[in-house]
Amino acid sequence: MIKNKKNYRYLGKGYPLIEGLEKVTGKSKYVEDLKIDGMLHAKIQFSPHAHARIISINKIEAEEIPGVVAVLCAQDLPTKNQLMASRNSAILAKDKVIFHGQPVVVVVAESVTIAQDAIEKVFIDYEPLESVIDPVKAMSDQSPTIWPDGLPTEISDLSGAHSAVKAKGESESKPMNNVYASQHFERGDIRKGFVEADIVVEKNYKLNSVHQSYLEPHAVVVEPDIFRGNLTFYTSTQGQFIVRDEVSRILSIPKHKIRIVPMTFGGGFGAKYGILEPLAGAVALTVRRPVRFVISRSEDFQTTTPSPNVHIFLKTSAKKDGFINALEARIILDNGIFGLPLSGLLATLIGGYYKIENTSIDCYEVNTNKPQIGAYRAPGAPQITFALESNVDEMAEQLGLDKLEFRYQNAVETGDLMGNNEPWPNLGLKSCLDSLRDHPTWKLKVKKANEGIGIAIGGWASFMGPASAICRVESDGMVRIHVGSVDISGVNSSFVLIASEVLGVSPNQVEIIQGDTLSGPFAPNSGGSQVTYSVAGAVSEAAEEAKKKIFQLASDHFEASINDLELREGLVHVTGVPHKAVSIGKLASIAQSKPGGPGPIAGQGQSAIKQNAPCFTVHLAKVSVDRDTCRVTPLQYIAIHDVGFALNPTMVNGQIHGGVVQGIGMALHEAMFYDDEGQLLTGSYMEYDFPKADCVPSIETILIQNPSPNGPFGVRGIGEPPIIPVGAAIANAVNDAIGVRCAELPIRSEKLWHTSFVKNEQGIK
Repeated sequence: MIKNKKNYRYLGKGYPLIEGLEKVTGKSKYVEDLKIDGMLHAKIQFSPHAHARIISINKIEAEEIPGVVAVLCAQDLPTKNQLMASRNSAILAKDKVIFHGQPVVVVVAESVTIAQDAIEKVFIDYEPLESVIDPVKAMSDQSPTIWPDGLPTEISDLSGAHSAVKAKGESESKPMNNVYASQHFERGDIRKGFVEADIVVEKNYKLNSVHQSYLEPHAVVVEPDIFRGNLTFYTSTQGQFIVRDEVSRILSIPKHKIRIVPMTFGGGFGAKYGILEPLAGAVALTVRRPVRFVISRSEDFQTTTPSPNVHIFLKTSAKKDGFINALEARIILDNGIFGLPLSGLLATLIGGYYKIENTSIDCYEVNTNKPQIGAYRAPGAPQITFALESNVDEMAEQLGLDKLEFRYQNAVETGDLMGNNEPWPNLGLKSCLDSLRDHPTWKLKVKKANEGIGIAIGGWASFMGPASAICRVESDGMVRIHVGSVDISGVNSSFVLIASEVLGVSPNQVEIIQGDTLSGPFAPNSGGSQVTYSVAGAVSEAAEEAKKKIFQLASDHFEASINDLELREGLVHVTGVPHKAVSIGKLASIAQSKPGGPGPIAGQGQSAIKQNAPCFTVHLAKVSVDRDTCRVTPLQYIAIHDVGFALNPTMVNGQIHGGVVQGIGMALHEAMFYDDEGQLLTGSYMEYDFPKADCVPSIETILIQNPSPNGPFGVRGIGEPPIIPVGAAIANAVNDAIGVRCAELPIRSEKLWHTSFVKNEQGIK
């Protein structure tokens, strides 16, 4: 359902995924389908230890296998002196390994089978060392220190790919053990707030790491040009320009010698920003032949960048009049072995959903001997939202207030402060709450025994970046839009509609050309809900520029004023003279042959929006809980989103459905568990559970169209927000069903049963 629908010819009407047919019929070409003459195949041996000294590496048996071209260690590569300060720059381990799944040796062979056989014949002798696994224990002075000289730093910040928030709070004067970064934000008087409160809720929350679980594991093919020193990468990536820059930095090769060609994308959700590319480039330079890297599912689980394990100690308070007056949070992020700064973002959100006069927020980013964390769809936001919305639900319950009205009374509006004490830009949270208030499911609250209804809000600051686009009109009437953004969510199907709307042509006459880093105009990364918001304006401006040339040509053709012309159905008409019309294809043909004219019909557009457009959402979950097994079954789901303006509702609804399902995974199924030695225990789909089709309820979407002031056509980002409130809404529904407040995600049946049993026993006593 769409509210406040605008009146456009094509925009807002919905349009199918333009590459959908190729994908569902298996015709799309992914990295693994690529074949290049002389291409070799690589396999990696990953560390089985979280922390160990490398005593020796025996390559002899592997090197003797026919078809093996090279067995490579760190010292064999041009990156042997590269600083190891991030997952991208962790090419191959040198004297020791520092996380389970760290690459140590690469075998390059004539076939995948030979490479696999050979990698198993590489024998590495390790001396295991004490590992730091638990982030809370890691902060203790009794814990070993992972980086005695401090975490190495490099000039790279991939966190910028996902959020516009770059908040910087106060840092600890005396850093704690293994805490590579800490930030403190406050406003008001937190002590006074709690003293004046009528109720105080204080709880500890834990959220386990989860994997992005994309369909296509990491894959890249590298083709070296041995004569010119160039490298071409065919890769599954969310951001071709940022990967180019990372490869250039790590391999010390000028950017103009690196070409990144984005292939059909099999999912990423924040995880595909150049993990394999630097290693693959170093190997290709060494063997001087094309090399293909495709890692397996279990390898992907071990060596890539999951979401953080997060501990949140949250204390909130409210007065009898229903106003939340204080919030104190202590957030501990397990960032793994390297750093990905998220504290500013988490603080901004946890202190920014509600108007709270007194806040104190401490964030600690902790190093452990585990893989570096990465972004996963709204990184950190589902975690802090679970904690905050659980506390808010509990406060409303203790005050005896309606849980929606309690949220509405305290909800932030435009200009209210975020957790970093900066004002929110224009937002529509209260419009979403208004919509849920009127929904029959909330108004009637019809429930059977052991069923519950829970609600939660969520917000995302979104990101934006400069972008450009080119529009060409061909002599056959086709319109081609050239972009440099990577389409991971169907955004190209919206860009088609923009060009159609501006130029008055059918969407079937518009083709999107995705360029690479050599041929494509610059665009931001596909992450942080920024591509549509950033690139749509450039596409619109490019089409408008092309339209001006069309009218100029038509004016000469008809000897009529430009003000008397109109463009529709691919034809330029003279107003009031229906029989006078000329196709844009005919005009393009004239332009391509006319001396002294405007030249071929092409337009260039740019966009560089200064301010982001937050997207807020309100979700409702209805669940049933089996009293005997405590299995939670989602029954109904409602997702209400302020989308600004839905250029293509088909794609927007798809994004919301997908995000909700991923949120259900975080809430009820998914977790990456490590043992005390840092071994991953859930390293395949045999152990790592995620929602199946029969675990997903009906999902109703409601699109609130509160136009953003700066976004083209009033759009807002939609990629990140759908996952944010899901865990909180489901946990609140479970509490409504059986009276148990969950403090950990995922909600495991056995733990829920035990908590419920203990509560019942205490009640009996």
